[in-house]
Amino acid sequence: MRNLILVGPMGAGKSTIGRLLARELKLPFKDSDKEIEHRTGADIPWIFDVEGEQGFREREHAVIAELCELDGVVLATGGGAVMRQDNRSALRGGGRVVYLHTSVEQQIDRTSRDRNRPLLRTANPGRVLRDLMAVRDPLYREIADIIIETDTRPPRMVVQEILERLQVLPPR
Repeated sequence: MRNLILVGPMGAGKSTIGRLLARELKLPFKDSDKEIEHRTGADIPWIFDVEGEQGFREREHAVIAELCELDGVVLATGGGAVMRQDNRSALRGGGRVVYLHTSVEQQIDRTSRDRNRPLLRTANPGRVLRDLMAVRDPLYREIADIIIETDTRPPRMVVQEILERLQVLPPR
């Protein structure tokens, strides 16, 4: 196996499930957003405030391109990473892609207390999440080797399903 790459919307559980998967597979865990924060010494909301979304997306692209060149890691990506074609190509070429799908209702529940989500700093975060899902869902599906439903499921159950489904996929 090369890398295992998790994509999906904010609140799908990419970081939590990624850490558990990495532990189970005895592989290093990488989170593209955390990697950006580590390299810049600033959190994502600050980067958005100072550089705008475009500045953040440039940083994100550089980090994703680099992380996809690694071998044998579990990688959790930011929800918007799929918006750029070159990111989608890097992710597809970087390993097995798992789309963690969740409903907008579940996203609202999981992100409602999280202040580290710049795109949700709005009067109607539910509308933002619905609009983002309408645009991004087809892109997640385009690059996914497998799609896993995460709604109301404990992370360990999701990890178990991913491991079972990966074993039946032919090598790429």
